Amino acid sequence: MTLFGLALVLAATFCHAIWNFQLKRLEGGPELVWLFSAISTLLYLPVIAVYFWLARPAFDATALGFIAGSALLHMAYFLLLQQGYRRGDLSLVYPTARATGPLLSVAFAILVLGEAASGLTLLGGAIIVVGVLFLTGGIRRIDADGARSLAFGLGAGSFIAAYTVWDAYAVAVLAISPLVMDFASMVSRSVLLAPVAHLRRLAVRDHWRRHRGAVLTIALFNPLAYILVLYALSFTPVVYVAPARELSVVVTVLLGSILLGEGQLGRRLGWSAVILVGLVVLGSG
Repeated sequence: MTLFGLALVLAATFCHAIWNFQLKRLEGGPELVWLFSAISTLLYLPVIAVYFWLARPAFDATALGFIAGSALLHMAYFLLLQQGYRRGDLSLVYPTARATGPLLSVAFAILVLGEAASGLTLLGGAIIVVGVLFLTGGIRRIDADGARSLAFGLGAGSFIAAYTVWDAYAVAVLAISPLVMDFASMVSRSVLLAPVAHLRRLAVRDHWRRHRGAVLTIALFNPLAYILVLYALSFTPVVYVAPARELSVVVTVLLGSILLGEGQLGRRLGWSAVILVGLVVLGSG
């Protein structure tokens, strides 16, 4: 993994942690997701307009299919994850999804994209996945409700892997701009969640009135985090990027311990150190 690729992923890590921290602090629902997605669309519209004016990109049917497919995969992931959070146990859904996603991404990249992975790369990725799993809750005995939560987590992780490999092919092989890929996702969320936002319009107004600064922060950093990841994927194999971007979980969880008073700082620092070791091993592969 090149230093520039690692720098992009690390920058994306902090962007991801910032918007997730604000989203967790606001504790909103789908109406909040619509609000920041709609604002993101407006914020990035001048950027995408300048890109089209300067680059004059042309999209064939294959490119348009991948752009639409990416938007649908991201939206399906969001809807499934929201269902998991409503009907399952957050402490099972979240760690399962975050640990399964990079594991399946690496497997898909090797089997579908034909990427090569050294022993050190696989070892580093495995260390990161295990570290994330225990950092966010660990393995525990589960009942029937836990099994349902586990199923939601595995499903969400599968979508993470699917859109990671799909998007990697789009930006690396088809040379579709990461900006275009993520802008399509913003627009799709804004359109598909508009009926929910209309039904919860009082909550939308309340979020904007009380938390305008936080909403704008989310709207800015949510797209930027994934755009940086996509740029890294345009020249860096998935087997490196997918595990490395899980560092955002470390930053988010530590922010929760320190700034939100969630506790368990010592245990979380320990598993964070394990994840950092995995990153060093991954980078040397």
